[in-house]
Amino acid sequence: MTKALWLNSLTTTVSAATSDFSRMTLHFCYGADIINGKEVSPPHSMPFMALLETRQGPCCGGTLISPKWVLTAAHCYNESLRIEKVILGVQIRKAKSFIKHPCYDPLEKVNDLMLIKLDKPVKKSNTVKVRPLHKVEYPAAGTTCLVAGWGKTNNNAVKGSNVLMSVNVTVIDQVKCNSKEYYNFNPTITRGHICAGSDGTNIADSCAGDSGGPLLCKGNVVGVTSFGNRCGVIKKPGVYAFLSKNTLWIKVYSKGTDLCTQV
Repeated sequence: MTKALWLNSLTTTVSAATSDFSRMTLHFCYGADIINGKEVSPPHSMPFMALLETRQGPCCGGTLISPKWVLTAAHCYNESLRIEKVILGVQIRKAKSFIKHPCYDPLEKVNDLMLIKLDKPVKKSNTVKVRPLHKVEYPAAGTTCLVAGWGKTNNNAVKGSNVLMSVNVTVIDQVKCNSKEYYNFNPTITRGHICAGSDGTNIADSCAGDSGGPLLCKGNVVGVTSFGNRCGVIKKPGVYAFLSKNTLWIKVYSKGTDLCTQV
């Protein structure tokens, strides 16, 4: 059976409807790495990275975009097993509220974005820093980007390492990503997605546990890890939610405007 990745299937048995593309199950929520990646070096060189935990352990990554707000993926939210803690360096904060993108569609897998409000601001330091978001152009096919997180190192791993890992991934043309050899329009990869993975020779990918973490191109956060079909498969690359279309939404709601459904 294809690996289940979405957090709303928090059992070792998942329905056929969600098993193909979800990045997370509770079984794989512990520890973590990146497919064919390496430990982030020097330590704390990505001080904006957040680790999200439920009462049963780590489950997703995120990006600190302001002292009180973390950006992650909407599919990381689960009503019956909520994210309780957000870990940033040695600082731990409680997750106070969650704001999903109003147009998030779990079936079409579009707008897979969510904001988490922390119970109190983090203290900025050398190991905890905010990563501002900027509106950037859609990355061209062939662009080398970086993805980081605490996800599995392979499809069979039950437990990964406890260190932050990163790997370079290559942006793949939208037409190619929708082709029969790749996702075959199941789901349709839109301009709201970024398809990125292997350069065709080396295996490189995000995996279970990396959901919600950032995709960085030329130093800018351009995407959020969303979904994929197994890990490290050359023709089933990772798919990321493209941020530039949503920077206004993020800025408005992270400033406290209550116009979106909070859960």
